[in-house]
Amino acid sequence: MSTTISSPQAPTTVASSNVVTPPLSTGFGYGIILGLGAAFCIGMVFTTWALKRSSAVAYNYGVSGPFWYASGATVQVLLFATLAIELKRKSPNAHTFLEVIKARYGVATHAVYITFGLITNILVTAMLLTGGSAVVSDLTGVPTAAACFLLPIGVVLYTMFGGIKATFLTDYVHTVMIFIIILVFAFTAYATNEVLGSPTRVYELLAKAAEAHPVEGNAGGSYLTMKSKEGAIFFVINIVGNFGTVFLDNG
Repeated sequence: MSTTISSPQAPTTVASSNVVTPPLSTGFGYGIILGLGAAFCIGMVFTTWALKRSSAVAYNYGVSGPFWYASGATVQVLLFATLAIELKRKSPNAHTFLEVIKARYGVATHAVYITFGLITNILVTAMLLTGGSAVVSDLTGVPTAAACFLLPIGVVLYTMFGGIKATFLTDYVHTVMIFIIILVFAFTAYATNEVLGSPTRVYELLAKAAEAHPVEGNAGGSYLTMKSKEGAIFFVINIVGNFGTVFLDNG
């Protein structure tokens, strides 16, 4: 067992037989962040961070993890979309829900919700920046701290010159590209991969993994069950937290 300390651009490697290096160079990473691709990079890494998070809960709780992760993030969006339609009908000149709060409940309540909304925006921004920077760092070796400061530059520039139309267009492109990535991953894992290659093989390997490393709180320690105590707890935390995120982030 040997220990190798690499340069600052590359991650430190502990085992010589298990070297993990970024697939792209550090210079390429800076080019993505600061170059023409910056406008697309920010949305891509943020959404990729969400994919990493859903994969992490799948690893921790089995199939129930990503199911509860998605469920806890979609309920609020549906409710807020319905509420937004009604708000626009009753208050067509309002720009945010905070204006409606002020008109309905007064200045004191408005100040409270402004504070909540500001704190939520700060926390969400910090979460997305650090998560997106971690993705860029894993892919290219760019230091996470540097990526945190450089990633917003692209968003500021295309929003400054393109306005809200630019944000809609880039979000649309991000979504299309993320769907392509998901489809590539899915077909690779379930159709073409040498280790996996079929749903049956994936099922068998997950069953073996449960025998070797059972999931605490899952029925039979299985990764393939929805009967998961920790998964249910995560769902409650996720859905409550996302209500605050989805509603207050619009402030």
